[in-house]
Amino acid sequence: MKKSKGKRALLIAGPTASGKSALAMKLAASLNGVVVNADSMQVYHDLRILTARPTIDEERDFPHRLFGHVDAAENYSVARWLADAGREIAAIEADGRLPILVGGTGLYFRALMEGLSDIPTVPDAVRAEVRAWAEGRTAEDIHARLEAVDPATAARLRPSDPQRNLRALEVFMATGKPLSAFHDARSGAVMDAAACIAVFLELDRDALRQRIDARFDAMMENGAGEEVEALMLRGLDPALPAMRAHGVPGLIRALRNEISVEEAVAIGKADTRRYAKRQHTWFRHQAPAFEWVRAEEAEGRALSLVTG
Repeated sequence: MKKSKGKRALLIAGPTASGKSALAMKLAASLNGVVVNADSMQVYHDLRILTARPTIDEERDFPHRLFGHVDAAENYSVARWLADAGREIAAIEADGRLPILVGGTGLYFRALMEGLSDIPTVPDAVRAEVRAWAEGRTAEDIHARLEAVDPATAARLRPSDPQRNLRALEVFMATGKPLSAFHDARSGAVMDAAACIAVFLELDRDALRQRIDARFDAMMENGAGEEVEALMLRGLDPALPAMRAHGVPGLIRALRNEISVEEAVAIGKADTRRYAKRQHTWFRHQAPAFEWVRAEEAEGRALSLVTG
């Protein structure tokens, strides 16, 4: 099929377990497309099963980019993804194919179309000082300190997200200005929203809940526990993004005999359901470029938008 003139990419977003990856592969086959990852957890090599990355067979059958290319010991940022995605999109277009970006990370899609805030680089010495202070402190302690110096940013960040709270603290310590002061100036967008076709997959809440629970059970049957055990044995910083992927903290606690496996699974499912709710809220209010479509109608709608 021929893609419509003037449209550079197809963007597929949606809550976790909504069927985005399967849809992207179907459309890649129909539209001479290449699937590009836009999910902040599926970049990590160590967590194929628990992050529902495409299987080895799927990656062989359909061209995929930016899946599993980052080690769990790294803190992969939005800026790095934007740079990587820009290179991949340019290469895909040069090859005469359609980039199909798929994922549930709203900040990735926003950066793609709007660029990133022009936040100054934090000197290594400042970062080391902040990290040394944070060692051994709770996420609530870190958030409380941020709240004292940058209440506007603290109000936007979850207290349970130490990585982003530390980042905001580093910026304040380096510049004397709150992170919020840099948000209005943005640069580095890869493409304009008008050049994209963007859809968000919508499912009934009960149906999505059932899919999340069933998928987590399937992950456990397919070796998620062993995958997390291998990650745990690396002794990585628990604040790293990969170490906070849904299911990882609970399963590590189970491996240490602090809780049962059943409890860990229940925690993982609950965390994933809460995340899906946050995804709905974020895209509803922060991503006006996306057209919301019923999941069961998404393939036909996407094809009509691209080829129409």
